[in-house]
Amino acid sequence: MISDAPVLQQTSELAESTAAPSRLSRYARPVLGLLLPLTLALGWELVVWLGWSNGRLVPPPSRIFTTITDLAHSGELIRHITATLGRVSLGFAFGVVAGTLLGAISGYWSLARRLLDPTVQALRAIPSLAWVPLFILWLGIFETSKVALIAVGVFFPVYLGVMGAILSVDRKIVEVGRVFRLSGFAMIRRILLPAVLPAYVVSLRVGLGLGWMFVVAAELIGASEGLGYLLLDGQQLGKPAQILAAIVIFAILGKLTDWLIEIAAAPFLRWQDAFGRAKGA
Repeated sequence: MISDAPVLQQTSELAESTAAPSRLSRYARPVLGLLLPLTLALGWELVVWLGWSNGRLVPPPSRIFTTITDLAHSGELIRHITATLGRVSLGFAFGVVAGTLLGAISGYWSLARRLLDPTVQALRAIPSLAWVPLFILWLGIFETSKVALIAVGVFFPVYLGVMGAILSVDRKIVEVGRVFRLSGFAMIRRILLPAVLPAYVVSLRVGLGLGWMFVVAAELIGASEGLGYLLLDGQQLGKPAQILAAIVIFAILGKLTDWLIEIAAAPFLRWQDAFGRAKGA
């Protein structure tokens, strides 16, 4: 009788040796992502420290960090971040629901697409600031108009992403489902949803990015708090460090929320055989 112990031991050693590099690469990715901004920040700090620039219009990172720390100690930073996060969250939720429903209807039903899509595409070309006076007139200067403006920014990429994803589903896959006599619900769950989900996640990320962009325009509508208000206040008072501090916080919050969408979607996209994943990206 031949023992399988050496084979099992070699298999376990091979699994451990491959697991260690994968853990290392997982921790190395965030570090690589921080490499470029940290290098630029340290480079500009060095330029100002050497006296090659006075740093008045573009303050060095140390001055921006001091501004953020002062705002945090005074309690203003939390107040502004909370106000902006609340507006973006509500606007994102309303925009995603509307964009998903109308995009799914337009993608699945050709008559609805002919009726809805030309109007939606025309509205998509309107600049964000053009909605501001209209929303002030309709909804006032309080939170409703701000949330509505953010929802408009989120709606269009989600609508286009859902409609385009449904239209791009391979007809052969649907025919296979019909051959296996899948019910309507089973067809959606086992064929349409997996085919649409990758593009849908991308559209959510694009919509979230536009939501962060639109919140600045939204907070110009009579806001007394929020990161957009902090930007405007820094401009009016001539505080470039405060302006850049607000921009840095916008960047951090935008990246964190985008990362949360990636984390939430990852379990549903494990089946993807992506090129980047195969190359270790």
